[in-house]
Amino acid sequence: MANHIEELCDLAVKAGRKIMRFYKNSTEITLKTDASPLTAADRASHEFLVQSLQELTPNVPVISEESDQPVDRAHACASTFWLVDPLDGTKEFIKGTDEFTVNIALVEDGRPVLGVVHAPALNLTYYGGQTIGAWRRKADETPVSIVTRKANGSKMAVVASKDHAGPRVGALLARLKEPELRSMGSSLKFCLVAEGKADLYLRDLPTMEWDTAAAQSVVEAAGGGVYSLDGKPLRYGKLLLENPALMTVGDGRFDWQTLTH
Repeated sequence: MANHIEELCDLAVKAGRKIMRFYKNSTEITLKTDASPLTAADRASHEFLVQSLQELTPNVPVISEESDQPVDRAHACASTFWLVDPLDGTKEFIKGTDEFTVNIALVEDGRPVLGVVHAPALNLTYYGGQTIGAWRRKADETPVSIVTRKANGSKMAVVASKDHAGPRVGALLARLKEPELRSMGSSLKFCLVAEGKADLYLRDLPTMEWDTAAAQSVVEAAGGGVYSLDGKPLRYGKLLLENPALMTVGDGRFDWQTLTH
């Protein structure tokens, strides 16, 4: 499937263009059953990506955040499936911060093996996979290879969600010497770790599998990892598609678990 990476990047960019038609314009906002916002931009990106991925790989199921839940759960039983968040960071989209993304991941046997994270308002794309490494591309420029950085225990950079930092983040910062805190929306938090601009991203509030799969592919391809707090790599295809608390790390050799317990 790695040979599909250019097509996936192209699909993410095209979905981003559909999103940008609604950006900073008056758009109807509805609330889903979990009280999270849903816009016409979410729906437009969802419809485009689901149809496009089904055409690209007819035999591979597609799970999108905006798909019907019963369909999601059935598809999650497959050994291989696409996992899509058509607009990650809808709150950032509504606030006009530019920090929202299109996420596309391929999951095989419970692990994300290929992923694209595209930020349309920033004209920025991250992508990576098990056999292709991790890359960052700005607009139409030549892609640049990215790698995670070695952790410096005396000066760690921690990235956190703007809206959902969670109580463990404060405790983590209290354990660090002179920590640098960076706030960011959507899957771009993971990408800061992947490109060596941050060391850790702790998330102890709920996420879904489509929130993390694409970015996890990029982080792992860059040399880092995304783990549940027991130190195991985050897995996919769970019945309810829900994630546990997670830690994203750039340097797997650093004993980060001592910071979260």
